Amino acid sequence: MNIKDIDILTLIPQRHPFVMIDRLQYHDDTETLSSFFIKKDNIFCENEFLREGGILENIAQTCAARIGYINIYEKNEKIKIGLIGSVKDLVVNRMPAANSTIFTKIRVMSEVFAITLIEAEVTDKDGVIAHCEMKISLTDKEVL
Repeated sequence: MNIKDIDILTLIPQRHPFVMIDRLQYHDDTETLSSFFIKKDNIFCENEFLREGGILENIAQTCAARIGYINIYEKNEKIKIGLIGSVKDLVVNRMPAANSTIFTKIRVMSEVFAITLIEAEVTDKDGVIAHCEMKISLTDKEVL
């Protein structure tokens, strides 16, 4: 199966209008890449630009898609709910425009029990939009 053909809603607990990721583009043991087409009516858009909250939610949902993919396709388990534990060293160079596609790459720096530390980079056709480190805590709660 091609990873790009997986319905993203089967991998993440979020639902519209809070879905900030369209497709998983790549996944291996340490890296995951997602894409997201920003619609003009996105809940996090202001003056036709995706705001910081939308960028952070996009990073978190890329992490959720990674965890969802691992749970479903590697462990044969249900999706678990994750929570943002912290965001460190967030740098936002610019806001991406509506009607454009962003790509978010996360790299796992460490995993200890139910806590994963990642570094993230959000880009588009014009270069780096934002980057940060994010700590995600995985709960025992399964998505219904």
